[in-house]
Amino acid sequence: MGDTARVPYGRKPKEMVRGFANEIAGFLQNLDVSAIVVACNTASACALPDLAERMPVPVWGVIDPGVEAARRVTRTGRVGVIGTKGTIASGVYQGKLIASGLVVWAQACPLFVHLVEEGLSDSSEAEVLTRHYLSGMPQIDTLILGCTHYPVLAPVIQRVVGSGVTLVSSAEVTADVVSRALVDLPAGTGRVTHYVTGGVPAYRHTAEVIGGVDGRVIPLDSNRLADAGVIAG
Repeated sequence: MGDTARVPYGRKPKEMVRGFANEIAGFLQNLDVSAIVVACNTASACALPDLAERMPVPVWGVIDPGVEAARRVTRTGRVGVIGTKGTIASGVYQGKLIASGLVVWAQACPLFVHLVEEGLSDSSEAEVLTRHYLSGMPQIDTLILGCTHYPVLAPVIQRVVGSGVTLVSSAEVTADVVSRALVDLPAGTGRVTHYVTGGVPAYRHTAEVIGGVDGRVIPLDSNRLADAGVIAG
C-alpha cells in the first residue's frame, strides 16, 4: 500500500499495516475470492493471525511456511533471518524459530528493497551492501529471505554467505503450501488481476523487476477499500 493519506496523525506503523491489511481483505472478500495470501512479510507479521480468524476463507501468510522450511533444512539448528525493519522489529520470525528450538540471528536490511527496485540486484553496490548487512552474521547454516524482494538478491547473498548456508525463500515455500491446499480447484479457470493503490507505472516497474506482470492492472483509490467493507475490529 503506497497511499497513507487517510492514516490519522500519530497512528503507529504496525497499526497502519494492520488497518490496510484488514481493508484489503474486506475488498477481496467482496470479490468472492476462495482464499487470500498475505504475500508480504511485514503485513503477515502485523496482521496475522487476527486477520485469518476474521475472514470466512482460508488466509495464508508467508512467515509460518518460511519458519517450517528453515526447521526442515537446518542441520545445526542455527538459523538466520533477514527482512525489513518492520518485519525484524516485530520479532515474529524470531519468536516462532525459537519456539521450534532453533538458535536465531536476525538482521534488518532496509536498503535491499531499493536495490531491487532500481535494478541493481547484481551490482557491485549490492555486494558491498550485502557484506555490510551480514558482517555480524554468526555461524549459521540456514538463512531465511524474509521479504518478497530479497529472492532477487539470492545470487549475491549466496556468494557472501557461502555455499554452506542454505537460503530459504518464504515466498517460494508459501506458494508450495497454497498450491497443495488448493489442489481441488478447477485447473485453467482463473485470471490475473492487479488492483494497485499506488502509482501504476511504479508498480509495473517493480513487478517487472521481481517477476513480470501478467493480467490486467487496475488503479484503485485506497478510499474504495474502506468503502468496500472493512472487517470489523
